[in-house]
Amino acid sequence: MELADAKKKFIETWGKLGSEWGVNRTMAQVHALLLISPEALTTEEVMETLSISRGNANMTLRDLIGWGLIEKQHKAGERKEYFYADKNTWNIARQVAKERRKRELDPVLRVLDELKKVEGDMNDPDYKTFHKSITDINKLASNVDKTLDTMFKAEENWFWGSIFKIFK
Repeated sequence: MELADAKKKFIETWGKLGSEWGVNRTMAQVHALLLISPEALTTEEVMETLSISRGNANMTLRDLIGWGLIEKQHKAGERKEYFYADKNTWNIARQVAKERRKRELDPVLRVLDELKKVEGDMNDPDYKTFHKSITDINKLASNVDKTLDTMFKAEENWFWGSIFKIFK
């Protein structure tokens, strides 16, 4: 396989993977392109390479900046903006986890905290089932939250070593 074909395949695959993780396919493809580009790229280069519109490219680049996955750079003497992705996969994983936590887990935890305060009679089967389900889900979500905290603070080798010890 030639390098150009391999790059296209990676971009397509990263796009599909992003879709599975709840990230827009085009956003994942732009991220993939920036991951495999040794130099920062302009909006025009992104548009041309991926055959996407200026509006789509601009919106996607803004979203990637918002996710903390890319940064905007300026070159002296040029008006164009350049975009660069951190190539460190551990940093990428942590950043995606932080964003997913903020967008998905934190709102669920807030609702579960509110719902576990609902009062009722433990002899009532409806209340008992509701209370147990909410308590169990809250416990699981809180454990996931604590695990994410550990991941954010940990160095990569320590984190994976600890995870693998669990499965031995």
